[in-house]
Amino acid sequence: MIKGISYLSFENGLANTESIESALAQTKKFGFDALELGISTEGILTTNTSKAECLKIRQTIDDSGVFVDSMGTGISWGISPTSNDEAIRKNSIKLHEDALKVAGNLGCKALLIVPGVVKSPISSDIVRYDRALDRLRDALNHLLPIAEDLDVDLCMENVWNGFFYSPIELRDFVDSFTSDKLGIYLDIGNLIGYQQYPPHWIELLNSRIKRVQVKDFQENFDWTGSFSFCDLGAGDVPWKETIDALKVINYQNTIIAEMLPWDETILSRTSAAMDQLFDFK
Repeated sequence: MIKGISYLSFENGLANTESIESALAQTKKFGFDALELGISTEGILTTNTSKAECLKIRQTIDDSGVFVDSMGTGISWGISPTSNDEAIRKNSIKLHEDALKVAGNLGCKALLIVPGVVKSPISSDIVRYDRALDRLRDALNHLLPIAEDLDVDLCMENVWNGFFYSPIELRDFVDSFTSDKLGIYLDIGNLIGYQQYPPHWIELLNSRIKRVQVKDFQENFDWTGSFSFCDLGAGDVPWKETIDALKVINYQNTIIAEMLPWDETILSRTSAAMDQLFDFK
């Protein structure tokens, strides 16, 4: 397993006005081996980034010695492939096609996507579940041939979107496609927010897990109903059992920490916690 950090964990996240060179330097400075880039419709890396620009960025990456083989995008939060608006759905598919092409031009092997929204605290969309499934399937049927041509894994993240809250449903949905480029980007901390046990998800999803993201979550089950994301190791994720489960399925790709919100010590704290939890050296 490879110790990594998400571009979202840097100051200002995707709106970061610093260069990718700066992010690469900080990745090394704080003891991470890998960096996961972020792509959106605005910012340093966008769906309009040219192939020539990508090649320059890849040369910078290679010169840095930092491992970069994945990108993440949250385009679906604002422009969802499951939207009730057909024009928005078409735009979402086009933007994700462009994101895949940028990933391919950068030499990345995985793209994290949010698989649309049924209902979420961070989106105004409310979509009937069966319609969301049909619309996502349509979107993936457009995207997977591109992913195959580019040799980029299209990885659906489990997020707070009212969608795929069962590992069995998610497993069977992935298996309903013939493409081996469709997989899962398992976010460990997100599972705790809807009362799930990460080791069981890992056992059930197994090799369908293409990439792993980590954060921690603290839930206080009392009359206040309070909860919060927190430092790695300070929450309710059963880390030993989770890491053991990853080892059982022989997961060897990146472990990307996505830690928000930024503060001036979050990278150093996160790096130290990952070393302790995963025995990174």
